[in-house]
Amino acid sequence: MNKSKIRKNVLKARQENNSKNLNINSQSILKVLQKTKIKAKTLGGYYPYNYEVDVLQIIEKLEKEKYKISLPKIKNNLFMDFYSWSTNSPLVINKYGIPEPVSNKIVYPDILLVPLVAFDKKLNRIGYGGGFYDRYLKRLKRIKKIITIGLAYSFQEVKKIPINDYDIKLDFIITEKKN
Repeated sequence: MNKSKIRKNVLKARQENNSKNLNINSQSILKVLQKTKIKAKTLGGYYPYNYEVDVLQIIEKLEKEKYKISLPKIKNNLFMDFYSWSTNSPLVINKYGIPEPVSNKIVYPDILLVPLVAFDKKLNRIGYGGGFYDRYLKRLKRIKKIITIGLAYSFQEVKKIPINDYDIKLDFIITEKKN
């Protein structure tokens, strides 16, 4: 199955399952971070959009654990960067309808929570097709080591994601059922 067919099917399933109130426990993420023995505490999150896993409670808990939080801003050239943000800071809506931080302070996360549309057992992911995260990860990995954690619902798993040279595998994928 090609990426656009997978994307269409999984987005439909995500919308249909929206009322089930599925959640990922912040403890699952903390367990993964303990496994990696990462000491850095700069986290790149995202603002949930289009029935994505709602990470706002997770971000709030991690902020209380003294993690520095950042969220992405999309730039005109189809690139994104992460900017400092706090759960009590304002947001503005971008041209895609996604809330972004007002801050102009660029942050380079050590840990990145990655939204996704579909994934497979080999930690490959499909996003919305814009390549924002793949381009960002390629740039960031030239600067520093980063841990990537995909967040999804278990029903978003597919047998095999077709990949190309631009796709970047995640380090972990956490669902409401497994981590």
